[in-house]
Amino acid sequence: MNPKKALLVWGGWEGHEPGKCVDIFLPFLQSRGYLVEVSDNLDAYLDREKMASLSLIVPIWTMGTITAEQEQGLLATVKTGVGIAGWHGGMADSFRNNTEYQWMTGGQWVAHPGGIIDYEVKIINHADPITTGLSDFRMHSEQYYMHVDPSNEVLATTTFRGEYDAPWIKGCVMPVVWKRHYGQGRVFYTSLGHVSDDFKVPEALEIVKRGMLWASL
Repeated sequence: MNPKKALLVWGGWEGHEPGKCVDIFLPFLQSRGYLVEVSDNLDAYLDREKMASLSLIVPIWTMGTITAEQEQGLLATVKTGVGIAGWHGGMADSFRNNTEYQWMTGGQWVAHPGGIIDYEVKIINHADPITTGLSDFRMHSEQYYMHVDPSNEVLATTTFRGEYDAPWIKGCVMPVVWKRHYGQGRVFYTSLGHVSDDFKVPEALEIVKRGMLWASL
């Protein structure tokens, strides 16, 4: 059996520490037998033959812009069955003007009231392979308020307290982990992972690892 292939594409805003996140997840994928290519250029999405050979794409690119050709190369690949998995702004605050990309991801960042705060993540699906065996846990990071697709299969949530000059969202339950399909491709996303140290929380790290494996089945 040929090994699975993964492509990690990192760049954009440096505040999310994309390079350090590559250093966390590259060894993991290699340890699971994946042949992994790393690129810091969105032109990686233009090589149709290479893209079609992949099992998994991991975008780690906050904000910035993507050309129509680069975007089409990525979206068409996922539609045909290649999985995609990502986290935080590296996947769901990447290209703010590209609504088709946002349709694929299933959500778009809007705000993180209070900045770095303490909040709880509640597991709501204990049967799914991405979250099975995990308990609710706490984060000290950005609590993402997002616009989300109602077709997402939500696995974990967080509830906003309505503090930090945003009383109108008090009690709002927001998805934190979800999966979905885009065409034939599996899509995994979590809003966890503002910086690399967030993955020192065991549950946050494990969720991303499992999400990558699920997306590339």
